[in-house]
Amino acid sequence: MPKILVIDDELSILETLQMFLEEKGLTVFTADTGKKGLTLFESEHPQVVILDIRLPDSNGLDILKAMMDNNFSSQVIMITAFQDMETTIQAMKRGAFDYIHKPLDINQVEKAVDRATSIIKIDEETPCVECSIDPSNPLVIIGKSEKMRHIFKMMGLVCTSRVNVLLQGDTGTGKELTARVIHTNCGFKEEPFIVFDCSAVVDTLLESELFGHEKGAFTGADQTTKGKIELAGNGTLFLDEIARLPLNIQGKLLGFLQRREYTRVGGTKILRSDCRIVAACNQNLDQMVIKGKFKEDLYYRLKVFTIRLPTLEERLSDIQLLVEHFLNKINMELDTHVTKIQDGVMDRLVNHTWKGNVRELENTIVQSLVGCRGNVLLREDIDKILTQNQSLPAQGLYSFSLSHVEKNHIAKTLAQLDWNKSKTAKLLGITLPTLRSKIKKYNIYPF
Repeated sequence: MPKILVIDDELSILETLQMFLEEKGLTVFTADTGKKGLTLFESEHPQVVILDIRLPDSNGLDILKAMMDNNFSSQVIMITAFQDMETTIQAMKRGAFDYIHKPLDINQVEKAVDRATSIIKIDEETPCVECSIDPSNPLVIIGKSEKMRHIFKMMGLVCTSRVNVLLQGDTGTGKELTARVIHTNCGFKEEPFIVFDCSAVVDTLLESELFGHEKGAFTGADQTTKGKIELAGNGTLFLDEIARLPLNIQGKLLGFLQRREYTRVGGTKILRSDCRIVAACNQNLDQMVIKGKFKEDLYYRLKVFTIRLPTLEERLSDIQLLVEHFLNKINMELDTHVTKIQDGVMDRLVNHTWKGNVRELENTIVQSLVGCRGNVLLREDIDKILTQNQSLPAQGLYSFSLSHVEKNHIAKTLAQLDWNKSKTAKLLGITLPTLRSKIKKYNIYPF
């Protein structure tokens, strides 16, 4: 039978809560000072504590901290007549299970107590998660499915040479992580690994960012600057979102791949680099080539060795391994203590449509752990997060959201103007920087 300790200096509250909770079949202890409350807490080990913020001999927040330091498994519900932001934040920060304002609503108290005792029961019945993978290792790819075993074989093969690699896969499938693992397992792993996001730089600066520039090459070029190719040296240059490169930059990149030579913007000196190019793309480059949006010769240069990363939908059997790994990793990073997974959580996760793939799964686990008030990853918390994330699309209302309408309008206008951004911005009545920002925000691509 669960034990509940009520600590409050108002005798009427002590009597009311004791009578109500005992009628529910709970064992209740009461104390009207912080000192008496701590003594009972240490001797009786109650599963749930209802604790007033202001006590005659102590601050309830200090009592809360002492309880959390002594027994993390107890659930402490704070109550107060003083509804200020700071104490609420401090209470939740120090580990309070819930925070209820006076005058007390008995239904609200009952709901909090029932939820706390329910979580404690689930905690007692649920075994701890066991995971043999070191969560502190950032260069680990989780998976034992057939598709992932094939990916690992492909990665092993490509590690033996400097051949260019094309990583194809949807957003969130782990393209950059795959590139990093390939680099780490190569003979030149001590050389630099340089990341360049082709979608994050305005078109006018792309050439300079990739190839560098000489002093005086353009307004503001007050010194000679190395580009990403030069910085990569004899290591790896990871080109993310390669499909976003304009055709003129694609041509210069093709020339570099053919001759391994290039010049900085505004320069004449021929430079060489033996860096390996690992390019990533979440679009269909075959179709982009057909439509003239991507140079065919560059495509064939990049796809010498192609690895297609599967979506999470294609490797559902890996979800349990991924969740267990994310639990350990996030606990370490956020100093949380969730070591158990309630029955039913895995079924809910496996049956969800993961449009954002592994990245969305990890973000979901992060959300659930930040709001978790115990040691167990709960089915209801996961269900709430997933339902919130997909509620509008599931009801067919997503197409009416402001952001979706704006994205579609911008995409259609760009397509009609053959992706002339200056004309598009003018027609839309926004500045060019604002248009670029919205293209990046909504992940709008040319097709």
